[in-house]
Amino acid sequence: MAQYTPQLRDLQFVLHELLDVSSEFKQMPAHADIDADTINAVLEEGGKFAAEVLFPINLSGDAEGCKLDKASHEVTPPTGFKEAYAKYVEGGWPALSCDPEYGGQGLPHTVNQCFYEMLNSANQAWTMYPGLSHGAYECLHAHGTEEQKRLYLTKLVSGEWTGTMCLTEPHCGTDLGMLRTKAEPQADGTYKITGQKIFISAGEHNLAENIVHLVLARLPDAPAGSKGISLFIVPKFHIKADGSLGERNAIHCGALEHKMGIHGNATCQMILDGAVGTLVGEPHKGLAAMFVMMNAARLGVGNQSIGLTEVAYQNAVAYAKDRIQMRSLSGPKSPDKPADSIIVHPDVRKMLLTARAFAEGGRALAVYTVVQLDKELSHPDEDVRKEAADEVALLTPIIKAFLTDNGWLATSHCMQVFGGHGYIHEWGMEQYVRDARINMIYEGTNTVQSLDLLGRKILGDNGKKLKAFGKKIAEFVEEEGVREDMQEFINPLADLGDKVTKLTTELGMKAFGNADEVGGASVDYLRVVGHLTFAYLFARMAKIALEKQNSGDPFYTAKLHTIRFYFAKLLPETASLIRTARAGVAPLMAMDEALF
Repeated sequence: MAQYTPQLRDLQFVLHELLDVSSEFKQMPAHADIDADTINAVLEEGGKFAAEVLFPINLSGDAEGCKLDKASHEVTPPTGFKEAYAKYVEGGWPALSCDPEYGGQGLPHTVNQCFYEMLNSANQAWTMYPGLSHGAYECLHAHGTEEQKRLYLTKLVSGEWTGTMCLTEPHCGTDLGMLRTKAEPQADGTYKITGQKIFISAGEHNLAENIVHLVLARLPDAPAGSKGISLFIVPKFHIKADGSLGERNAIHCGALEHKMGIHGNATCQMILDGAVGTLVGEPHKGLAAMFVMMNAARLGVGNQSIGLTEVAYQNAVAYAKDRIQMRSLSGPKSPDKPADSIIVHPDVRKMLLTARAFAEGGRALAVYTVVQLDKELSHPDEDVRKEAADEVALLTPIIKAFLTDNGWLATSHCMQVFGGHGYIHEWGMEQYVRDARINMIYEGTNTVQSLDLLGRKILGDNGKKLKAFGKKIAEFVEEEGVREDMQEFINPLADLGDKVTKLTTELGMKAFGNADEVGGASVDYLRVVGHLTFAYLFARMAKIALEKQNSGDPFYTAKLHTIRFYFAKLLPETASLIRTARAGVAPLMAMDEALF
């Protein structure tokens, strides 16, 4: 019953009309020959793969789940997943944005981001198998030795092998300084690693020949806390000198987690019993190396929620147009039928437009950010690279937290549109809600992202990164503020910009007196700044849509309607968020623990 059509038109609008990515890429020697036609052709084929190969096995994969053979410790993903992965590899999709030196196609990360949004719409659980491999590739590309790159990168790029990140342990989640997994040095320069990891996505499966686990562990002389963590490569199968696979390494899946959602992905408890690994980077500095993968994962999780929001919206709209229930309050709209389609009812439209605005705003923010990431990695000007890196650092926690909070709200709204049918598995909607819920939790909970944004990214550098982003907004406001037809967008954007500046200053002063004030305000604060990014990008989109609304293309008319809905119905949420952020930490911490 569920359906999915890749949202190519809006992706093209964001890429070429809003951000003019071809001009951006021309400034980067590695991507100077990438034009709009190339990008569009790649994404059109990627959309076909998502819709025709992955989407048909999404609902069945959720129902079937993964199976663990406790004797062999082997995990079998749902029916069709292995065949889909083989087609993914055959199509060259794993290599899309990887270094040509290792067999990659060298396309910008921006293209891969857009491709992965469609994969996440089609089948988030499946997409997590190859998705984590990109993070492993990036980590080793940045921090691996030449020998490690030679052994692992070509296979990761080709998709012959996949990757994981093994961080969490039963007694510690985000607080990695508490981890206990041990790494004992061996005479041959390798390490024997012993411990237990949990919540390891795609930790064991039969989709690829080998799995490259990136494992955090402690050396015998490691200092306490996060400064004593090292990073190791632990392959599922040992690798011989000629690159062929040897015997099974001493790492295996002890159990599968029984989860609320993403049933098609093998979330594993991994046991290491003297598994052989090699050190990545310097001893005791593994967390910094792993952050390459963790930051990529945080951007990826935000992208997961955009994908789910989009597919949930598409299905809810189709249902709302078809389902007839009651009459419009202002009189029958379909007098020839016994009732009107539910899309005539204002609150149904509110739910639909909320999901649409969150999808379109999230897409714009995610693509905007990954364009900055491409600049950080590939622009020849060091100052441009530094500016882009600062902006990516600022926006990463917003993408992870704001977009996944929005995804949870949007998928829930879309399920509500279906009424009782939304609660039934065969319609597909309740799966989107369950799948969306994990995105707020893993890769650092959204509270952790909020603390990172306010405490580290903003107050930690006295607001430098936020001021730089605010300068872009101020320049746009000054440039477009003279246009009468832009007032409905520019005025609330300028107003929110001023309020964010004042709120940031106020919270910074409070934090000097009591650091808990950051914890009391950070979640509300991140959501306010998230809305600031949306308002800025929606205002920029409004400028384009206004200029093209008489072109005869209904896309621009619809875009303006969505933007006006956002400014009228969603942006005002910031007023209450600012008030609760200012309320301080006292109402949260005043009650004695014994009274809870």
